[in-house]
Amino acid sequence: MSNTTSDARPDLPNPATAPELFESILPRRVFAFVIDFVLLTILSGVLFLVGVIFGVLTFGIGLIALPLVVPFAILGYYALTLGSTARATIGMRAMDIVLTPTRGQPLDGWKILVHPLVFWVTCWIAWPVSLAIALFTPRREMVHDLVTGTLMVRRSPMVRHWRRVGA
Repeated sequence: MSNTTSDARPDLPNPATAPELFESILPRRVFAFVIDFVLLTILSGVLFLVGVIFGVLTFGIGLIALPLVVPFAILGYYALTLGSTARATIGMRAMDIVLTPTRGQPLDGWKILVHPLVFWVTCWIAWPVSLAIALFTPRREMVHDLVTGTLMVRRSPMVRHWRRVGA
C-alpha cells in the first residue's frame, strides 16, 4: 500500500485510504483510558487493602512489598490484555479499538511493556501535549505511539482493511 503523503511508516494504514480505521479514534481512546483507569483504581484499591491486612498480620513486614505489588499488578494488566490475541485492554475492547504495530505482525513483549510505561510517563508529565500532538498527526498517534512504533485503530473495520490491502 502506498501513501499519498511522505511517511516514515508506509506499511501502516493511511487515513486517506482507510478512514474507517480512524473514525473518532481520539474520543474512543479517551473513554478507553477512563474505563481502564477505573478498573486499575479498583485493582489497586483491592491490592492495597489486601496488602494492609497482610501487613498487619505480619506486624508491618508485609507492607514493604506493597509499593512493588501495585505497579507490577498494573504492568501485569497491560501485559495480559495487550499481549493477548485481542491486543487491547478491557477499555480498548469496549471502545472498539486495538493496538497494532505493523501489518499482520504480533506485538512483541517489549512493545507491550514499553507502550503503557511511556503512556503513563507522558500522561504524568504533559498529557495535554500528547493529546495535542495526536491532533496534528495524520493517524492520530500520541507520543507513546510514536515512541513505540504502534498505532491505535478501530477493531471492527481492521480485518476488512487488511483483507483489502492483501496483508
